[in-house]
Amino acid sequence: MTLPDSDILARLEDIVGPGRVLSDADSRERYGRDWTRFHTPAPVAVVLPGSIAEVQEVVRLAASERLAIVPSGGRTGLSAGAVACNGELVLALDRLNQLTDFDPVDRTVRCGAGVVTEQLQQFAAGQGLFYPVDFASSGSSQIGGNISTNAGGIKVIRHGMTRDWVAGLKLVTGSGELLDLNRGLVKNNTGYDLRQLVIGAEGTLGVVVEATMALSRPPRDLAVLVLGVPDMAAIMSVLGCFQNAIELSAFEFFSELALAKVVEHQGLQRPFATAAPFYALLEFEQPDEAAMEQAMSLFEHCVENGWVLDGVVSQSVAQAQALWRLREDISETISRWTPYKNDISTRVSQVPAFLAEVETVVNASYPEFEIVWFGHIGDGNVHLNVLKPDAMAIGEFQRRCGEVSKWVFEIVQRYGGSISAEHGVGLLKKDYLHYSRSPVEIEIMKQIKRAFDPQGIMNPGKIFDL
Repeated sequence: MTLPDSDILARLEDIVGPGRVLSDADSRERYGRDWTRFHTPAPVAVVLPGSIAEVQEVVRLAASERLAIVPSGGRTGLSAGAVACNGELVLALDRLNQLTDFDPVDRTVRCGAGVVTEQLQQFAAGQGLFYPVDFASSGSSQIGGNISTNAGGIKVIRHGMTRDWVAGLKLVTGSGELLDLNRGLVKNNTGYDLRQLVIGAEGTLGVVVEATMALSRPPRDLAVLVLGVPDMAAIMSVLGCFQNAIELSAFEFFSELALAKVVEHQGLQRPFATAAPFYALLEFEQPDEAAMEQAMSLFEHCVENGWVLDGVVSQSVAQAQALWRLREDISETISRWTPYKNDISTRVSQVPAFLAEVETVVNASYPEFEIVWFGHIGDGNVHLNVLKPDAMAIGEFQRRCGEVSKWVFEIVQRYGGSISAEHGVGLLKKDYLHYSRSPVEIEIMKQIKRAFDPQGIMNPGKIFDL
């Protein structure tokens, strides 16, 4: 894409105000990438609108000039969905960060797209309520980005994905039109729910500028249990045992290598002396002593059956937070190795056989690489992270990992699973989309994009190529 002339940049500044169009190298580098490091950011400029009307005007100008737009939130994505590497205009939503129109009866609040996830969580807590979508990047990710990627995280087993909490949203389409979708209604059976099409579309249908988010009652006295287990099959036995008796709010897992790196690099303590191949982290409410007694009875049952080698349960809020860090700090810890991530899923009942096949392929293919496993195994989602050796060039590392990814995705396809459970497709996985979506589905998605974005300017090249 050719560089916009100074006249276009001046017209953009006329829309958003002085100092709100950034074209210096540092800004273009910072706003042009997400947490992935496989593409070189090369946006032409960054624009920071301060209102929905300004977003509309920017999009209309871009459409008239056939200037591609990459919507940008907290840029914490892991699929290169927010990367601008082909001279696009980055549309950063940071300034749309207001929380308004809280309604205690509806238990909803209106959020600008730039509201940080943790900001919404803290607002809910201040109202005696709870926003349950949570993940490691909640301190920097933004609601608009969460919606565009249908973010999941650590509470999905009980509370679902982001889409389950979006009561309404406003979208600026690729032609600059403003759509007000669902408007906070609980029941609205009037044809297609366009809101749900937008959620998870990675900015390819338009720019999410505002959302009405639902809130819930806060959990009561959460306890955290970390268990050492001998293998992945045992993890699923533990899940079945606990889930049949207790409503879990989280069920996570991680490998010994993941734990070792977190302990070493974050200065944390091991949960217990016994080392295990894998660990399960369970969270549940304990409103009374009977709840904890039941959990301990289930723990003993798991030990007797050989599914658990050792374990620890939190005795305070501080200890629960410390145990959570063993899982939540993994992504940050391993980022220094530029990990190649596979975010895959299948039905929960198929996870043991599915993972056994994947692990066989990965271990045979990467004997010299460090492999870190972790994920939300309670909802069928696991994260496979291959760590780049320091001496290996990034291009060679990506090539090696890409070859094996095809074999892994063939297993995913046979199990009817997903090549991207929660991170999206972006640039990194679009070549593999056919492993999870049929040709007919992909063509229908392309037709939907053309309807929302007739000029093809919204985040082009992400998910698929037109």
